Amino acid sequence: MRARRAVRETVSGLPREFWWLWTSTLVNRLGAFVATFMALYLTLDRGYSATYAGLVAALHGLGGVISSLGGGVMTDRLGRRPTLLIAQASTAVSVALLGFVRDPVAIAGVAFLVGMASNASRPAVQAMMADIVRPEDRIRAFSLNYWAINLGFAISSMAAGFIAEASYLAGFLIEAAMTMACAILVFLRLPESRPDETVETATARSDDAVSLGTVLRDGRFMSVVGLSFLVALIFQQGSVGLPVAMGEGFTPAEYGMAIAVNGVLIVVLQIPVTRFIEHRDPRRLLVVSSILAGYGFGLTAFAGSVGVIALTVCVWTLAEIVNAPTQTGLVVRLSPLHGRGRYQGMYTMSWAVAGLVAPLLSGFVIDRFGAEWLWASCAVVGTVAGLGYGALMRRVPEEKAAAAGEPEVGVRAQPEVGAG
Repeated sequence: MRARRAVRETVSGLPREFWWLWTSTLVNRLGAFVATFMALYLTLDRGYSATYAGLVAALHGLGGVISSLGGGVMTDRLGRRPTLLIAQASTAVSVALLGFVRDPVAIAGVAFLVGMASNASRPAVQAMMADIVRPEDRIRAFSLNYWAINLGFAISSMAAGFIAEASYLAGFLIEAAMTMACAILVFLRLPESRPDETVETATARSDDAVSLGTVLRDGRFMSVVGLSFLVALIFQQGSVGLPVAMGEGFTPAEYGMAIAVNGVLIVVLQIPVTRFIEHRDPRRLLVVSSILAGYGFGLTAFAGSVGVIALTVCVWTLAEIVNAPTQTGLVVRLSPLHGRGRYQGMYTMSWAVAGLVAPLLSGFVIDRFGAEWLWASCAVVGTVAGLGYGALMRRVPEEKAAAAGEPEVGVRAQPEVGAG
């Protein structure tokens, strides 16, 4: 009864539009295939080299970096719903095309397009979620969305293995179909959530419009982006540095068991941890989670068995569970009402850039100095990020003050001219 009541309190009070958006996220992640098995598809099925597979992965990531900003601009200019429709429909078409192209140059080009299309929807999802959910419920909403991402990814990763054994093409087509289903769901069930403007407010805002230049000149927010990049570099080591380091002395199956702890814990603990952190000081949560992430990976230097490695995974997974929704909520607090798309796009880009840099950086450190130096570096970076959040959050306004004049979706009100 207590568990049932806890779940009911966690999911209650959120608007219907949020749950349609949540369902779209879950369906999208259930169909994930390309990101998980692209390297295996290129090396095993198509017979290309590991170097070429790495190049394709880098181009896929580069597309995501570019579209983070482009998707943010589209979110503010066209609206959340049109951006989601364009991004998801484009992803479906490009993923299906990727399953049929055979020329190596064509594969690389289409992979770049897939990266662009698939990442363009993220600023729109986060901006729409901020629009439709009350400020006091946002941490809970972001946590539930993060839980859906990881639940869908855990299920799709297992299913993708069986699909790949039968046909890689089937995997591409299944992902394309499920992504198109998300686009249809958005079209049928999600109304536009971008705050309305009157002629007067639009004219008032024209002299101080939110552009990418506005975002770049926002020193406080760009500090958050920089700290987010540092934290993202740490978390990337779970899929970049850890498998390389475990390659000496451990089997792929043992790495699979260790990293599976991450997904299982997120699915099991995301909701109860969200209840614990929902109304707690975000400054303390970001400081603690950053340090916990750094030292969680840092402890890997002392792990000599799969069991101990699994314990270190538990440490940084807890940091991930706390950090992800809290940091996304901070981005919303620092974003002007009519610039949420651009701000979310810049934040999303910090993770995309980290996804590009982390493989190169971790590989260099391991080859030149050894894995122990990589784990020590994670501890240092986590400490720096924690101290940075501690200093930055002293100047961040309280949630109520930041949201005091914020209108409900569809309500016409004066925009936050000059915010940020």
